[in-house]
Amino acid sequence: MRTAPATAGVGGDGQRSLRAMLILLTVVTGLVDAFSYLMLGHVFVANMTGNIVFLAFAVGGAPGFVWWASVLAIAVFMLGASAGGAVFRRGSRPPHRDLLIASVIQLALFVAAAVVAFVSAGDLRAGYDEPAMAVLIVLLGAGMGIQNAAARALRVPDLTTTVLTLTVVGLAADQGRERRIGPRVLSITSMFVGAVVGVVLIVHEWVPWVLVLASVIILAVVVCAWMPPRGHRPPAR
Repeated sequence: MRTAPATAGVGGDGQRSLRAMLILLTVVTGLVDAFSYLMLGHVFVANMTGNIVFLAFAVGGAPGFVWWASVLAIAVFMLGASAGGAVFRRGSRPPHRDLLIASVIQLALFVAAAVVAFVSAGDLRAGYDEPAMAVLIVLLGAGMGIQNAAARALRVPDLTTTVLTLTVVGLAADQGRERRIGPRVLSITSMFVGAVVGVVLIVHEWVPWVLVLASVIILAVVVCAWMPPRGHRPPAR
């Protein structure tokens, strides 16, 4: 069991590299949640708080919400998070190496999802059919679960890659005290930009390319994580 963050002992260059990679993964979150909400039956594959609310909407009879999609997204997200957690429980590997393993798995899932998105593309103004929706939710939800487990294990302040509520609270509640305005604003902006780009691609009927772009960004994270950071020493246990 870790008694210190996984990033303990990582030098300045390594910390900056980790932050950059988590920012990229935050952009991925914006992209895929735009895709999943608009194309997969009003469901999030990254934001589980939203899915709990959407499930309640569906159970209550609100139009446009699919109960099974929210249940499936939550279930596969948990499976992905479990797999990601297992990666980070494996011992004394440097955090970059752990993130590399998690990101390679996530990349494989996203590439598979992009292939499904292209193969299943028909009249996308009507969205994907239910079998394609289910497969895409499984692949993307599992990938985002892995990503969130990685971010949770690394515990880099204000860079969860998904949950922004506490980040926004921190901007407001920490006024007059030592603040981390830069990372917080960057985290919020990254998700916003990812979502905007995702919506623009969807509106212009480049729907599957949202997942291609997300996969390219994850590939960039894999490449960065593959490069050994300087100044690493084993984290305290």
